[in-house]
Amino acid sequence: MALAVENLACRRGGRLIFEGLSFRLAQGEAIALTGRNGAGKSSLIALVCGRLRPEAGSVRIEGAGDTPAPELIHLIGHRDGLKSALGAAGNLAFAQAVLGEPALSAAAALDMVGLPHVADVPVGYLSAGQRRRVALARLLVSRRPFWLLDEPMAALDFAAQAMVAGLMQAHLDAGGAVLAATHGPLGLAGARELRIGP
Repeated sequence: MALAVENLACRRGGRLIFEGLSFRLAQGEAIALTGRNGAGKSSLIALVCGRLRPEAGSVRIEGAGDTPAPELIHLIGHRDGLKSALGAAGNLAFAQAVLGEPALSAAAALDMVGLPHVADVPVGYLSAGQRRRVALARLLVSRRPFWLLDEPMAALDFAAQAMVAGLMQAHLDAGGAVLAATHGPLGLAGARELRIGP
């Protein structure tokens, strides 16, 4: 399978953010999406996952058969999307029930991100970095080949950034693909850079 973006244009609030954007992301590949603030990195991710409609162009997943594109995509956005009153494990169990295609258990996913001790702690009590790691652990509880990540390293210390880079590399090695908006290095040696704007 491959994610194919052709001649994509994005308009937000009446302003043309970008146009004529094309790229292809195959399984086993990573793209680091870069550009200044406001260039359209988050907008591109929203277009690819179907949260926004493009002004022009198309986004499709080649080789997906009858499987709808949203069922092949994991999205981790700027906001963590966690329920503050639920424990970390409860948040992951909820995500797994909604997303389907179970992979790791909530306990195993929390162990992978170094947070087994917060399983029952309401995430509203966690630090920003811990909440980010719980959000990223959603990638591990359900199988989806395309990971769309908006600033995955935000709020993470160096050790946690290295851990996330390792998770992304393992996903690529297993035939997954990663599109990540970032202001810093992803820690993936083979990642291509796609810069939006000047």
